[in-house]
Amino acid sequence: MPSPSDAVSLPVVVDAGSGVAPFEQLRVQVTALVEQGRLTPGDRLPPVRALAGTLGLAANTVARAYKELEADGVVTTNGRAGTTVAAGEHAGRVAVERAAAAFVRLARGCGFTDAETLDLVRAAQHP
Repeated sequence: MPSPSDAVSLPVVVDAGSGVAPFEQLRVQVTALVEQGRLTPGDRLPPVRALAGTLGLAANTVARAYKELEADGVVTTNGRAGTTVAAGEHAGRVAVERAAAAFVRLARGCGFTDAETLDLVRAAQHP
């Protein structure tokens, strides 16, 4: 069984004074980390109790965030093996966003305007 030390460190902050529920703050931040590519498929999240202790939250709060993340398809929970970032929609989105950013950098580096770059994308739809 993986140990808690196999888990990635989550750079998340929960603001107790926010009008947003703590579980929702956690859910949104983990989703953003996945979409930014800072968490990738297979990365293991900290155990519920460990993260709750780190953030000063109740374990049920973290468990609810993990459950919501699983329902969103962001993570998968494998019982005692822990919670890991899922492969799927979010991973695919991250890959496409990275490719798009690289394409835009290349196009601009070659002197194309943004309008010309969009024209190239549109033309690629109809080879």
